[in-house]
Amino acid sequence: MLWWRITFAELGRPVISDRRGGGIGAAAGIVRARRVWVLALIARNSWFAAALAAGAVLRLLAMLGYPGALWFPDSFGYLGAALRPQPDLVRVTGYSAYLRAVEPFHSLTLVTGMQHLMGLVVAVMIYVLARRSRVPTGWATAAALPVLLDGFEIEDEHMVMAETLFTFLVMLAMLLMLWRARMRWPTALLTGVLAGCAVDVRTEGLPVLVVFPAFLLLRGFRSSTRRTRRGDGRAWLAASAVAVGCAMPVLAYAGWFHSWTGDYMLTRSDGLYLWGRVSSFAECSVIRPPTDELTVCPSGSPSSRTPPGDYIWRAPQILDIAGGPVSAANDALLSGFAIRAIEAQPLGYLRSVLSGLALSVEWPRRSYPNAGTVYYYYFHLKPQVVPTTLSWIPGGTAYSDAVRYGRATPSRVTEPFAALIARYERLFYTPGPLFGLILLTGLGAVMRIRRRLPYLVWRRRATSMLPWVTAVVLLVFPVAVADFDYRYLLPVLPFACIAAGLAFAPTRKRAVPEADAALQSDEVTTQVPGPVS
Repeated sequence: MLWWRITFAELGRPVISDRRGGGIGAAAGIVRARRVWVLALIARNSWFAAALAAGAVLRLLAMLGYPGALWFPDSFGYLGAALRPQPDLVRVTGYSAYLRAVEPFHSLTLVTGMQHLMGLVVAVMIYVLARRSRVPTGWATAAALPVLLDGFEIEDEHMVMAETLFTFLVMLAMLLMLWRARMRWPTALLTGVLAGCAVDVRTEGLPVLVVFPAFLLLRGFRSSTRRTRRGDGRAWLAASAVAVGCAMPVLAYAGWFHSWTGDYMLTRSDGLYLWGRVSSFAECSVIRPPTDELTVCPSGSPSSRTPPGDYIWRAPQILDIAGGPVSAANDALLSGFAIRAIEAQPLGYLRSVLSGLALSVEWPRRSYPNAGTVYYYYFHLKPQVVPTTLSWIPGGTAYSDAVRYGRATPSRVTEPFAALIARYERLFYTPGPLFGLILLTGLGAVMRIRRRLPYLVWRRRATSMLPWVTAVVLLVFPVAVADFDYRYLLPVLPFACIAAGLAFAPTRKRAVPEADAALQSDEVTTQVPGPVS
C-alpha cells in the first residue's frame, strides 16, 4: 500500500534544512510524492476514475458546444471590472482579479476551461478527504458524484460567474484544515488567506470567517487533556493565524473600496438586499417607521409582491429613490428600515427565511425568483443576446467588453455538442429531495440520538462537523440577508456531499495516549513510499 507521513502542514512551513538533509529538495520531493499519492488513490478505484472521466467528458461537451462562455447579467460587471479595475457598489469584484489574470490570453475558453478544471479538482478533494477518513471507496465515490455529474454545476462552471472560484477556494481551505488534527501556524495562515479571498469573490462566504477559527478552537479544546494544555495553546495559535489570514484579503479589499468611495466596506448593497428580504412580509402599519423611512415602505400587501430577488429590481421605492439605492445615504436608509421591520415582525422574518430554505428541497423546481433569472441556468440551443448599449462598469458596454476580452463573438453554439449537453442538464441534476437527503445524511455524521435520553450528541467521526456546518451556513446566510436562488445552492452542494460521505467513516475511539504522543514532536517526518497494493 502506498503511504507516508507527510501533510499539507509540513508543505506550508518553509523548509531550509532538516536532520536528514535535502532542504528545499526534500520539500519538492514531498510535493511530488503527494501528487503521486493522489493519482494512485484515484487509479486504485476504477469506479471513481470512471466517474471522474465522465465528468471530464461532460465538461468537454460544454466547451465544444458553447465555445467561449455563457453569460449572466452579473457577468458583465465582473468583466468590466477586470478590464477597468474598480470596485462595484453592488457586488465584490474579487472574481474580476481572476479574469484580469487570464486577460492577456484573450480567451474566454481558457476562463471557463480553468473553471471546469476547478470543478473536477473539487470532486477529487471530496474523494480524497473521504478516503483519508477511511470512508469505503464506494461511499467516497458516491459523495463526489453530484459535483462531477450535476448538469447545473457544469453549466455554472461554463458561465463568467464567481461560484466556481468561490467553491474552489473554500474547499481548498477546508482541505488544509482537515488534513491533520494539528495545524501549524503557517498552514493556518494560508488557510485563512484562502477563506478571505473567497469572501472577496462572494460575500456569501462571510460566515466562514467565523466558522473556521471557531472550529479550530473547538477541535483543540476537545483534544486537550488535563495533563497537558499544549493542545489548547496550539489551537489558539492556529485559530488566531486563520483569523489573521481571513482578515488580510478582506481588509485589503475594504481599503481599496475606501480609496474609491470613502467608505471602509465591501459593497453598498447590503441595505438593498436586506430591504428586499423584508419586502416579503413587511407591513408598515405594524412597523410604524419614522418619517424619513416612509418613502421606502413596500407598497401593497406582502402577498401581492413578487419574490425579493425580483422585487428589488422592480419596486418603485427602489427605482425612484433619489441618488440610487446604493448611495451611502440610501444604503443606510434601506438597512435601517429592514432592521426595524425584522424587529417589529420577527415571526414574519422567520417564516420568509424558512419558506426560502424550503425551496431548496422542493421538486420540481419553480421559476424562482422569476422565469427570466432561471432561464440563464440552462444550456440553450440559440446564442445569447449580449447587450450592445448597456454598461455595467463605466467605460464600455457589455458587448464591447466581451469582444475586447475574448477577441471573438461573445456567444456561439455548436451542434451536435450543444444539444447533447443541453439535454443532459435537463435530465441529470440533483433534485430538491435528494439535496435534502444529502443534508440529513451529513447531519447523521455529526450528531446522533442517545437511546436512553432523547437529545442529540456530537458523534466522534473524523472531520465531519466542519463540512456540514459550512454547508448549512452557506445555505442559510444568502436566504437570510437576500433571497433564495437556485444558483446559491451550487456552492453548498460540495460541502453537503463531503459531510454526507463522512457519515460512513468509522467512529473515532478515544485515544488520549496517542493524542499526547502526537504533541511531543514538531519535526517533519517522511517515509519512502511503499508499493501500491
